[in-house]
Amino acid sequence: MRDHAPAAVEEYEYEGLPPNFTLAENMAAGAFAGIAEHTLMYPFDLLKTRLQVINPSPGGLYTGLSNALSTISRAEGVGSLWRGISSVILGAGPAHAVYFATYEAVKHAMGGNMGNEHHPLAAATSGACATIASDALMNPFDVIKQRMQIHGSIYRSIAHCTRTVYRNEGLAAFYVSYPTTLCMTVPFTALQFTAYESLSKIINPSKGYDPITHCTSGALAGAFAAGLTTPLDVIKTLLQTRGTARDADIRSARGLFRAASIIKRQHGYAGFFRGLRPRIITTMPSTAICWSSYEMAKAYFIRHQDD
Repeated sequence: MRDHAPAAVEEYEYEGLPPNFTLAENMAAGAFAGIAEHTLMYPFDLLKTRLQVINPSPGGLYTGLSNALSTISRAEGVGSLWRGISSVILGAGPAHAVYFATYEAVKHAMGGNMGNEHHPLAAATSGACATIASDALMNPFDVIKQRMQIHGSIYRSIAHCTRTVYRNEGLAAFYVSYPTTLCMTVPFTALQFTAYESLSKIINPSKGYDPITHCTSGALAGAFAAGLTTPLDVIKTLLQTRGTARDADIRSARGLFRAASIIKRQHGYAGFFRGLRPRIITTMPSTAICWSSYEMAKAYFIRHQDD
């Protein structure tokens, strides 16, 4: 890219956005990354949700990832693996646009684009701020998605699900898991962004656009963060699907600690790692796709400005 770019391009590194890189372009890159990530990996996300549900209906009991895949495909049809995907597409674009716009703005403000050295504090802080902003938008869509993903879901569409949940449980149902979501996604994102920035600088010290570097760094960073935050993801799933539970204790769960006590009592400490394997399997390609798509869109806009 450097051989064909005009001299002005040499004034900034690829990883640091150029001065005239607009907010709209940054948000467009983020939206593209979010929709690409969630659409391609959605079936694995559905499998993770099914495996994490506490006390599922009899038809929703699975012995593992491959068993869940074969059982769902055989009993409900292959198309059911994409049930609820429209909710993710509607939410992922705006949420990821805010996510990456916040990330770049905070990282730049904290000096994360300066020099070739590591800036773990800037990466962690920008990641935390990004997830707080984006999850406020995404949480209701995530609740709808998981309500539609579980076995025996009664919802015909995202509109039907939204109306039913609002009528029966109120507006709070769409945000009951938000504090838990932040407890999970803030450390997840901080860990992921720190790992991604560090790995990218190690693997690609020249800081040029390199799809293999972005893909590899994204996958490894995602796996690292996903493994450490799985217990909180299990708690979040319980809170987001409580309205469909048959267990009275689960239906009445109101917060992180109450949900955690239910999981501990019914399944022991092992219960906090339900769905660990599909979570990591899902997250690795998801973060690889997300970062690769974002960096590709960012590189496109930079080249487009230079033409």
